[in-house]
Formats: sequence, C-alpha cells, structure tokens
Amino acid sequence: MEQNVAKAKISYARISSRKVKVVVDLIRNKSVGEALAALKFTPKAAAELVEKLLKSAIANAENNHGMDVEKLYVAEIYATQGPTLKRIRPRAQGRAFRIRKRTSHITVVLKEKN
Repeated sequence: MEQNVAKAKISYARISSRKVKVVVDLIRNKSVGEALAALKFTPKAAAELVEKLLKSAIANAENNHGMDVEKLYVAEIYATQGPTLKRIRPRAQGRAFRIRKRTSHITVVLKEKN
C-alpha cells in the first residue's frame, strides 16, 4: 500500500498562478515547520493564501489520517491556472479594453518522513 498522504486544495483563488508559483517554490520539499516559518515572513500576497492552505493540509493529516505532525513535509505543491474572469474597461473615443482577472488552483500534498 502507498504511504499515507494528506492533501488540501484551493480552487478559483483570485490571484494569478504566476504570482503563486514564486511563493510555492520557496516551500517545496521542506518540513512543515520550516515552510510555515518561511511563509510567515514572505512579503507576497500569495504567502497568506498558501499558509492557510498548508495549515489546512496539516489539520487533515492529523485528524483524518492520524499522521505525526513532527514528521510531515511538503512532498508536492503546485499552482495551476484557473479560468480567467474577463472584464471591460472603457477607454478613449468609445473603445473598450479587456481586463483579465486571473484565477488559480493551488494544491498541497504532505507526506511523513521515514
């Protein structure tokens, strides 16, 4: 049987996946303690979202899978592009410019170190 894993996911987060990937790359393959510390002091909008998601995954691991929090590490974490909300901004001479409000789906997978 495969090793126990705990997952958490945010769908349709109102932030571009490109901005999230910068933060996500900081905590990949780190222990959850290190990852939370890194996120706490990262001055990016995505850091808050990812921190909340990581805490959710930790709670899932502890309560649903009976895993030891001290042994957990971030095995996988990725952000993919969600649907884009299209909005219109009026411009000069009756023209209209398109505004793209991008969304993303963020997934984190935790595993226990042996």
